[in-house]
Amino acid sequence: MRLGDFLVKLTFLIVVLMVSSAAIGQEFQIVRAEYGADRRWVDVTGQLRQIAATNTTFRMGNSTFGIDPAPGVVKTLRILARGRRGKERTFEYREGSTVDGSIFSGWRGGQWGGNPSGGDSGQYQIQRAEYGADRRWIDVTRDLQRLAASDAVFRMGNSTFGTDPAPGVVKTLRIFAWGPGGDNRVFEYREGSTVDGSIFTGWKGGNWGGDRGQYVIRRAEYGADNRWVDVTQRLRQLAANDATFRMGNSTFGVDPAPGTVKMLRIYTRGPQGGNRVFEYREGSTVDGSWFSGWRGGRWNAD
Repeated sequence: MRLGDFLVKLTFLIVVLMVSSAAIGQEFQIVRAEYGADRRWVDVTGQLRQIAATNTTFRMGNSTFGIDPAPGVVKTLRILARGRRGKERTFEYREGSTVDGSIFSGWRGGQWGGNPSGGDSGQYQIQRAEYGADRRWIDVTRDLQRLAASDAVFRMGNSTFGTDPAPGVVKTLRIFAWGPGGDNRVFEYREGSTVDGSIFTGWKGGNWGGDRGQYVIRRAEYGADNRWVDVTQRLRQLAANDATFRMGNSTFGVDPAPGTVKMLRIYTRGPQGGNRVFEYREGSTVDGSWFSGWRGGRWNAD
């Protein structure tokens, strides 16, 4: 084969590969983005959407998002995207590297998440939500449900929930959810960031926890570390009168671990026979509507 013919064919092959790669890349539609390291991550979906409106490529770091969630540590931008067949993929960019938005579908138009109008097309189903910092957290599930009914996207802070559980400290909204495979996932939003409900199923309709009422309680315990007491019977008494209640030492008449923030653990059996543990931090609200036979005390206690 002559050198000229070889070079022509090689050039053609390179072009084909480049076009194919671009086409494959653009099959991915952004669901959300987060920035951080280790266990310290913040949601930057809103900031990334703003950047995308004017830049196809950009160099990424703390100044890009106006925040340093993990000081002294090299951070990463994670872009969670969904392919045409629904398969999810995570694209990671190390701090200081360049992000090329041309590989994503609808990059400049902000058509992300498969439903730019902010509907209920997400794949994650909300269990509960809490707001706070360090060891000071409050349950805001019902507040979030009210917000969701009117806003697909909102900026979050103390005024959003009408309380400041940890004065002088930057707080976080934690949304606990189930993934499409039944696995647990926690979404964290730093105070002042934007929450995009389109990634959650049933967001506007308040249809959270599709398995609600299908979990049968086996037993319950209250405590911390290695100090736990059985509170199954006491929980049954509470359930007979209250669908929801705020939980702490006075609720169970005992403090099994003085000076420590305690947890209520409710051990359950799911509709498919699998076991699941629901955990509630001291001071949070327990919502009995998640459990089958809550008021009637129809529990299969161990």
